[in-house]
Amino acid sequence: MASNDPTDTGGLFIGRRPGTAPLRYRGTPVQAGHARRGMDWLLSALLLGVQGILCLSLWGPQPIGWMWVGSQIDYATGSLFLGIVSAFVGMVATLFITVALARRVDHAWKLVRRAAGFEQKNGALERIFIVTAGIAVVGFTFWFLIIAGPGPEIAPKS
Repeated sequence: MASNDPTDTGGLFIGRRPGTAPLRYRGTPVQAGHARRGMDWLLSALLLGVQGILCLSLWGPQPIGWMWVGSQIDYATGSLFLGIVSAFVGMVATLFITVALARRVDHAWKLVRRAAGFEQKNGALERIFIVTAGIAVVGFTFWFLIIAGPGPEIAPKS
């Protein structure tokens, strides 16, 4: 028979998840001086730029580099399959390594932002990833339509 007592949870944890309680300081945190906070802000901006470069490299330089490596393996071995597989495996491996490195830089960015005096709870990696994806789409569209040209099938006949 079910119990209607709200305190009886049957051994299940119901309520706030562990580790999600609001931050409580023992005392008022000591604020650093203006010079220190300025240097922390500058360091956080530098870390944000490093995250942007890491994420932007995922959309252009890394795939192009691995396609070049794959073409060199294809040329050296005469096996197109080996070239494609090596390019794909290398691309996926560097993608995971780059994202793991970007996560560590994002964590350091949060810590430096807190040291600079900001109440920083969330990182910026997701937003940076989306912005760099948009930059890559715009860049590819510009390259495809303006620099490379759509080709003779779409271009007007003279």
